[in-house]
Formats: sequence, structure tokens, C-alpha cells
Amino acid sequence: MAKLVDALGLGPSGATLESSSLSVRTLEASFGYFFPSMIHFLHTFSPQALLWSGEFFHIYWYGLFMVIGISAGLLTAHLLARAYHLKKDLILDLSFWLIIGSLIGARIYEVFLEFPYYSQNPGAIIKIWQGGLAIHGAILAGLIITAIFARQKKISFWLLTALIVPGLALGQAIGRWGNYFNQELFGLPTNLPWGIPIDIINRPLQYIGQRFFHPTFLYESLGDFLIFLVLLLIHVIIINKRQGGLLSLSRRQAVRLTTAYLFLYSLLRFNLEFIKIDPTPTFFNWRWPQIISLIIAAIALVLFIFSHAPNKSATTGQEGQP
Repeated sequence: MAKLVDALGLGPSGATLESSSLSVRTLEASFGYFFPSMIHFLHTFSPQALLWSGEFFHIYWYGLFMVIGISAGLLTAHLLARAYHLKKDLILDLSFWLIIGSLIGARIYEVFLEFPYYSQNPGAIIKIWQGGLAIHGAILAGLIITAIFARQKKISFWLLTALIVPGLALGQAIGRWGNYFNQELFGLPTNLPWGIPIDIINRPLQYIGQRFFHPTFLYESLGDFLIFLVLLLIHVIIINKRQGGLLSLSRRQAVRLTTAYLFLYSLLRFNLEFIKIDPTPTFFNWRWPQIISLIIAAIALVLFIFSHAPNKSATTGQEGQP
């Protein structure tokens, strides 16, 4: 590590190099302590869904992480809109409809997937604080709402989606921790040291004798966060290359940012479904989320490859002015 520091030019003098090497060793020691501690925590901690209980209402971990995730995602989109010199209320005007519509879409999609259960328990449909928000439903509803909003405001649909998808990935990364506290959407039994304990009441009947399961929430959270970093880096590169006062995001760039998210997340979700054991419809031994992920990934890949429209600005229109 010291050689890497020296190669990066961080140690021009003996004293500075020594200080930098010390910082690197401290960082290595911190990470070396953090990861075993994190694995130990996951392997031994038994989470509970309820965060706080009052006389008139309760606060659930799932709801808390949903609020934090949505807020972080919208803040990211708002900051990107500012960086591109767009009107400050652009994302704020869209966010209200996105939140409401995406939650409804996510719940409708989940009810469709678990229709036998909800048909017998219709009162559970409104209990979103207990979990059961399907991200594919939220994405599809969000795309429809964004398309309607873009048409009404006479602004590029691809611009809006390009601003939204980094925050969407970040929001997903945060929101997945709600599944952890609900003890849901975990994977197959595992003997790996980071396997998470699941209470017997939450285990599928065929795995009732198993205690530790794959933390698929964590796998997806880490994957979503990586997607967020990739998309954010691309935006930063585009922003740093701007010339003059007004920064434009080309249609090609906007399309590719949006489709990159759709493809990368679909690829992540497709692979994670192989170890998930939550009930879901299957077709020819393929889980329904895998089929939807393949369809979305194929469409995204085609749009990404053939996004060769004229390289005009995607920030045109009344809302696109500073």
C-alpha cells in the first residue's frame, strides 16, 4: 500500500510519505476491523420489525428505511438537476406524483404476485408498513408518471429519467434494509459466516429446521449502491466537461444513463432470484421477477445500442432553461 501511495505522488517527502503510509495502515486496520464486526453482527443479531411503539401509532423499521431511501433518492435527483442548471422546482414538482404513483404501482404489482394470499386477506393490501412493495411495479409506474409529466411540461422524458435513476438506485440500496428488519426476501439456507438468522415463524416450511439464510437484501443493497456510484460518476464526468454557462445533457447520454440503470439492475435482480425462496409465480421453472428482469434488460440493451438519434440537447424546453 505504501508503494501505491508513493506512485500516486502522495509522498513527495519522507515526512509526508510516512504520514500517508500511517494513514493507509490506519485505514487498512479500520476496514480489517469493520468487516469481521459487520459479519458477526449479521450472523448473531435477530432484527425486529417494530422500531417504536406508542399509544396511538407505531414506527416500523421498514417504513423508516423507505422514507430515508425516497428522501435520499429525490435529493440526489434535485442536486443533479441543479448541477445541470435546470429549474430548481423541476424535481420537486415531479416528486409528489412519483412518490404516490410508485408506491401504488409497487403495491398493485405485489398484490398481483401474491394474489392468493391477498384475496383471502384483503385488509392486508393497505398495510404497506409490513412490507410488500415490488420494485418492478414501482419502476413501471414511475416510468409512466414521468412520461406524462414530461409531456405536460414539454421537457425530455429521457432527461428526467437520467436525473432520477442514480437516486433510484441509492434509494433501493437504503430501502432494502427494511426487508432485513422484516425478516423477508432472504435466500437459501447457508453455512457462510455472514448468513443471517431467521426466526422460526418467518422460515418457509421446507426449511423450518434451518437457522441461517443468505442475506439477499444485503447482496442487492450492495449491488444497488454500486450501480448508484457508476451512474453518479458518469454524471460527474459529463458535468466536469461542460463548456460555458449552460450545461446540456445530450439525448444520447440521457438514454444511455437510463438504460444502463435498467440493464444493470435487471442483471442484478435476475441473478439474485436464483437463491431467493420467497413465493412467486413461476413459468417453465423461471421465477416471475426473472422473466420481467430479462424483458427489461433486453429492451434496455436494444435502446442502449441503438441510441444514435441526433445528438441534440436533452435539456431543451421551458423547464430546461436555467
